[in-house]
Amino acid sequence: MTSKAILLDTSFFLRFLNDTDPLFKNADSYFRYFLQNEITMMISTVSVAEYCVGGSLDELPLRNLQIVPFNLDHAQKTGEFAKIAFQNKGKLKLKERNIIPNDTKLFAQADSEKTVEFYLSSDKESLKIYNLLKLKTSINFNFLDLNKPFTELF
Repeated sequence: MTSKAILLDTSFFLRFLNDTDPLFKNADSYFRYFLQNEITMMISTVSVAEYCVGGSLDELPLRNLQIVPFNLDHAQKTGEFAKIAFQNKGKLKLKERNIIPNDTKLFAQADSEKTVEFYLSSDKESLKIYNLLKLKTSINFNFLDLNKPFTELF
């Protein structure tokens, strides 16, 4: 039997590691819930790279995280997801960005890793891409919105 896992995106860590962020309380509650319920928390090397743009590696709670390196299977799945996202970019009406490769990389990792059941993010633009991919493919994980307290979802 495999245990449940969750892939935490960069936006999660930006909120969790900033106690003045409006979503800090939600992020902290999710983190505690996952620890208490022995749900494996994963971080992608893609998210590590994004986080390190403004933060440093030693700020991340790595002792509580399983690191997921971006590999060849993830790259192949990313190509499939990115193709769909780019072909439908006009329909997505993305507000905050014009390019979407990191979203599709992270979704490809979540979809490829057999234990990942959930992907946690506060990124509403990323959710638009997830919803498109869910319509066009058979994604194997659920998107959890950090804007909602964990008690609404678990």
